[in-house]
Amino acid sequence: VLLSSNSQILSNEEKRANFDRYGDAGESQGYSQHQHRQFHHFHEGFYFDESFFHFPFNSERRDTSDEKYLLHFSHYINEIVPDSFKKPYLIKITSDWCFSCIHIEPVWKEVAQELEALGVGIGVVHAGYERRLAHHLGAHSTPSLLGLINGKITFFHNAVIRENLRQFVENLLPANLVEKITDKNYIRFLSNWKKENKPHVLLFDHMPVVPLLYKLTAFAYRDYLSFGYVYVGLRGTEELSRQYNINVYTPTMMIFKENIDKPADVVQARDMKKQLIDDFLSQNKFLMVARLTNQRLFQELCPVKKSHRQRKHCVVLLTREGENFAKAYEAFLTFAVANTKDTLKFVHIYNEQQPEFVDALLMDDEKYRGKSAVVILERRNNAGKIAYKTLEEAWQGSKEDNFILLDILDQLRTDPGLLSSETVLADLNDELAPMFLIRWLYSMLDYISDCWDSLFHSNWREMMPLLSLLFSALFILFGTVIVQAFSDSSDSRDSPPSEKEETTAKTERNDASFSKESNSRIPKKGFVEVTELTDINYNSNLVRLRPGHMNVVLILSNSTKTALLQKFALEVYTFTGSSSLHFSFLSLDKHREWLEYLLEFAQDVAPIPNQYDKHFLERDYTGYVLALNGHKKYFCLFKPHRSGDEGGTLASSEDYDSSLHTEARGKSSCSPGSRSIKNKLHKLSFWMERLLEGSLQRFYIPSWPALD
Repeated sequence: VLLSSNSQILSNEEKRANFDRYGDAGESQGYSQHQHRQFHHFHEGFYFDESFFHFPFNSERRDTSDEKYLLHFSHYINEIVPDSFKKPYLIKITSDWCFSCIHIEPVWKEVAQELEALGVGIGVVHAGYERRLAHHLGAHSTPSLLGLINGKITFFHNAVIRENLRQFVENLLPANLVEKITDKNYIRFLSNWKKENKPHVLLFDHMPVVPLLYKLTAFAYRDYLSFGYVYVGLRGTEELSRQYNINVYTPTMMIFKENIDKPADVVQARDMKKQLIDDFLSQNKFLMVARLTNQRLFQELCPVKKSHRQRKHCVVLLTREGENFAKAYEAFLTFAVANTKDTLKFVHIYNEQQPEFVDALLMDDEKYRGKSAVVILERRNNAGKIAYKTLEEAWQGSKEDNFILLDILDQLRTDPGLLSSETVLADLNDELAPMFLIRWLYSMLDYISDCWDSLFHSNWREMMPLLSLLFSALFILFGTVIVQAFSDSSDSRDSPPSEKEETTAKTERNDASFSKESNSRIPKKGFVEVTELTDINYNSNLVRLRPGHMNVVLILSNSTKTALLQKFALEVYTFTGSSSLHFSFLSLDKHREWLEYLLEFAQDVAPIPNQYDKHFLERDYTGYVLALNGHKKYFCLFKPHRSGDEGGTLASSEDYDSSLHTEARGKSSCSPGSRSIKNKLHKLSFWMERLLEGSLQRFYIPSWPALD
């Protein structure tokens, strides 16, 4: 008997739903159901005999009109939120023992039925059973009413009356869904079909405001159609009504495609219902010869074949923009209008907008270059595989071209193997997608609008996360500034002055060689702090340098120290604003072996010196600059500029050294502070710019040698 009873429950949908919800099939008033009704579990320790109160608070006595609207968390996330991009939702959050919920129930019933008939989604969330969903929606009290559109939640804060709820739903919709049309702008509106790649819909009605039903319809079909509204009682619409022979007493809907002089389809009805409008628009979602502007449109117009009986072929015109190709397009459009069938879709594509698509079909054939071509294709799977056939000759739109195309289409009905070529197409570019900057701007405006709305309408519990984040950011900001201020003052007190030499970056006007190019870049008062690299500070300034920091080291000798430091300060002064750069100098007289060890790893610019080199002990490295990255163990090398060589830093060191010895023998009168010494660092600033760009060659070493 028990098995028979259970099988009856499982086979009946209504009984099974009642059993899942209440633990009983709901067909009798037996002992188990009476016992369930008699007591209500409350706060884990108290039981009330509900027969004493006679209030409809518990789930069994809840109004059955809300049952079909009940939402669960998974259903909301997986179905309602995606569907909110097609229609807005009005959602009520309710609970047991809620007197205010009972108070608004009559208005809610009336408005829910009215809006649902217009196309608004209705939902009910029981906070007692769906706490997770109620918390996700941000509803902390009952009753609460909210709107959902495009995945965005907006709470209702006015008095619960019919007019306020209708206005609330209407305000959820974007403001520019429907354009007001008059005699002055209807030609411009209808002519935008080519730019927008959409049919245009006109509704003629005697209502001064756009009906909510029409706005909801425009929102649902906004990706496919553009909507306009003509108030026939307004002065300035007589010409429009007369041209299209409009009955001003009956609402009329017209849809225009490529021909703006004559509507492609018309529907008239005294009482425009949602179902009538949906049936009318769903049959006219695309132009006669739509342009493929994105992958979604391609998949809708040219669906993958599901069976041999459901074959659908796409006839694609590959053309370009401009007057030279207008004749071919017009001829193709005329052919498409005359041969429209359910199994055929006519589309066109611009070669310059979708080059990968065109190259895959035409394979850069010379006979189609600079001309239009027609391809018949059939999609085989969602991965991009197609079968296709290309007309052998370019499409000119002549009668002969029409006969050839018509003959191939007739053969295709009986011989699907006519599409003998196969290829795989990449996804189409989205030509009409807004720029990233515009999308980011819209997102920022939405976020600011949400914050502004929350500031005035949300309770403190909802505002606490935002306030906590704001105060945390302010605390971190001021804390960082204070710590940085104290650390800078302590560093300036504790640093030993004996290890640092400060060289001013002031220019001397008598020095005509470089004063003109430097004075515009360096302020009158300023200096570069340059530290000598010694064995004492070697670890802190190089080996243990923080990640991302570099030490720029100038190589000099005692005789060239003053001149090179002055020029070095001038060249690097504009880069001292970077906290990741440190500046030092290395004495060649003290640490020649350390330098030559490093240069062994840069053989392409500094050949390895050996004992057979006659200039081994005479090699001059003054003016070399090394950018050392202590953490990643690599360095970049700047070689001194050689006069007369525009790319001095790229010359080989052998040529440079030999020129140095020749110059030393021929010009013994030049002092270390002369112009030739300073010119060694000519173009160092350009090298520094390339260093910051990361475009310099890097020489890696296994470990940093000791500085003895």
